[in-house]
Amino acid sequence: MSIRAKFLAWVDVLMRVAPLFLLDEILKMNLFNENSSSTQLGNSTNFDMINDTIEESTLNQTEAILSSTFDVYTLSITLFKCLIFLIGCFCSLAIFMLWTRHLVIIYMYVISVGLIFLSYWSNVSAISLLKEGNPSLIEDILNVNVLRLSSPDGTAVTLLPHFLLQYVMGTIFAYIHLGPKHHRIQQILPFTFLMPLTLAILPIPLNIVKHAPTFAAVLPLVLSKIAIWSASIDIFKTLISGYRHAVSFAENFGLSALVENEWQRLNVPCVLRAFWTIRLLEQFASLTLSPEGEALSFMFTIQKLLVSGCETLIALLGMTSIISMICHYLGVLFQMFLMSDEDEDKSIGTVSAILFYILSLQTGLTNLQPDKRFIRLCRNMCLLLTALLHFLHNMVSPILMSLSASHNPSRKRHTRALLVCAFLLISPVILLLILWSRHQPSTWLLAVTVFSIEVVVKVLVSLATYTLFLLDAQRQTFWERLDDYIYYIKAFGNSVEFCFGIFLFFNGAWILIFESENNTLGGSIRAVMLLIHSYFNIWCEARAGWSVYMKRRTAVQKIASLPEASSEELQKFDDVCAICYQEMTSAKITRCRHYFHGVCLRKWLYVQDKCPLCHEIVINQDLKTETEKTTNDVAVEPAQVPNLEHLLPRRATPSRNIHLHHQPHRGSSTSESRESSHSSIASNATTNSNQNPSSSGGSGRMMAGN
Repeated sequence: MSIRAKFLAWVDVLMRVAPLFLLDEILKMNLFNENSSSTQLGNSTNFDMINDTIEESTLNQTEAILSSTFDVYTLSITLFKCLIFLIGCFCSLAIFMLWTRHLVIIYMYVISVGLIFLSYWSNVSAISLLKEGNPSLIEDILNVNVLRLSSPDGTAVTLLPHFLLQYVMGTIFAYIHLGPKHHRIQQILPFTFLMPLTLAILPIPLNIVKHAPTFAAVLPLVLSKIAIWSASIDIFKTLISGYRHAVSFAENFGLSALVENEWQRLNVPCVLRAFWTIRLLEQFASLTLSPEGEALSFMFTIQKLLVSGCETLIALLGMTSIISMICHYLGVLFQMFLMSDEDEDKSIGTVSAILFYILSLQTGLTNLQPDKRFIRLCRNMCLLLTALLHFLHNMVSPILMSLSASHNPSRKRHTRALLVCAFLLISPVILLLILWSRHQPSTWLLAVTVFSIEVVVKVLVSLATYTLFLLDAQRQTFWERLDDYIYYIKAFGNSVEFCFGIFLFFNGAWILIFESENNTLGGSIRAVMLLIHSYFNIWCEARAGWSVYMKRRTAVQKIASLPEASSEELQKFDDVCAICYQEMTSAKITRCRHYFHGVCLRKWLYVQDKCPLCHEIVINQDLKTETEKTTNDVAVEPAQVPNLEHLLPRRATPSRNIHLHHQPHRGSSTSESRESSHSSIASNATTNSNQNPSSSGGSGRMMAGN
């Protein structure tokens, strides 16, 4: 992208910031809060006066009349505020979503009107500096009164800057105004702005000159009024065409495509970041220039800026965009450290932004008092930090599996992955030590503790699996118990996550019932998140885990019904397993007299009950029917079963080894088959971490449990 294109893109971003400031000011005014204290004070004063002059019965009647009058007045004021709020929000959003050429027209009209009022203010302030009875400027010039002309309090020094300013504003207005641009009018406009000051230098009484700024603004205002009237039909047509374009686009490509297209066209993240940065600089300037600015400490200034940076929903969106950018670059930094070749798709930044914003709405961050808002913001940051640790684990876990499965000899990559794991083990512990030493036990602290412990458990599970794969790579013989160990380790980790999910459900329910009384919006969001959490992270996980357990138990029963090959039969067979291509020190014999490792055949039976070589039924039909009855009640559709790596063949994919009249030879390379099998496990582990709802950093459980 060229420098010119970048500059125009930033100009477009800055032009869209102003509507956000307008919307932010509307939300900051808090139009729906009634300031009833003064009204109540006035009522009490009036009632005291009435009580001193009339009897009790008359007072009661007066109270009834006044209460009904105030009810009508309050209702009218509320409706008026609601109307102003809706009109302001609609205008701000409409301007924000305009195309760039329409934005330029809007800004030209706003600037031209602003120049009119600025010119009027400048003329009035300059004329007010003139003193009654002083000689006019033209008299001083004709008399060559150098002392008076050069005097700092003289008329010349007072009016000269205003002359220059009025001429510049008149020239700019003549260039950008949208009214009729006749040649004569364009020539007159700069002198129209200069007319009040021109009269001020003549020997004319000040009583007459003081009215000159009003007459000077008549012509520019007429041109602006003509411009807005002539453009009113175009404004209506623009809104209608934009609505029709959006409807047509949504019908052809879908609503999600429309949202994505508008998101990219408006460049929403950059606009929000620019808005929040400018807003933060404005708050910093106001704090610095305030009378007590010298006494402000660094931490107090940071606290004030953060509190004011999330006081409205628009400001909270800006802060969310900044946090999303920070999280994204943290993910990129760790990815570079891990020497990962995959492109970072900004999922960390996106999910972190959604998590932070929903947490803020759920906890009512914008409605809290400044001191409580800062505390709540710090707590949300702690929760977001634990979510980042979950994201980092999801990033390093597939890399660990890939390094151990592919026998990567690069010690640098192994060391870096293990250093990240050590960081993920130490960081939660340090965080919990700091929080528990400074805070009393609470629902929020329990939620942070659960998420931190969960990170530690997930990292230990990944390290244990990584260690088992490395040990298996050093062995020269087939390790049949490896898959069982992996299954037990992952089952332990999943069980811990499931128990934590149940705990977070009750923790969130406690907050919803006892701690969300004054936050209707946050309570509604928390209730929805609890429902989502209870379905996806509790019910679906429990059903899938039970299904996996029953399938594994059924497969074990099937394998147990097959005869074990003796050492003489293995020596006579003298071949490798057709599934994993490795030597057989023990084997199971199917009905069709084919030999397989018991572990390999068990995992094959997870897929189907036919022999991998001849497609005959592996076990007796009676036993198959009996075992299927056990799993009918817990069977789920294949799309609902999580893709767990311990359910797939460890040595090679079945489709690669199934040939009806083919038996592999012993010449197959054991190391190549081992590497292929471990790579298959690593790829399936990556798929599992992306599909499992509980592996996305616990964001759903975090929003439900806090």
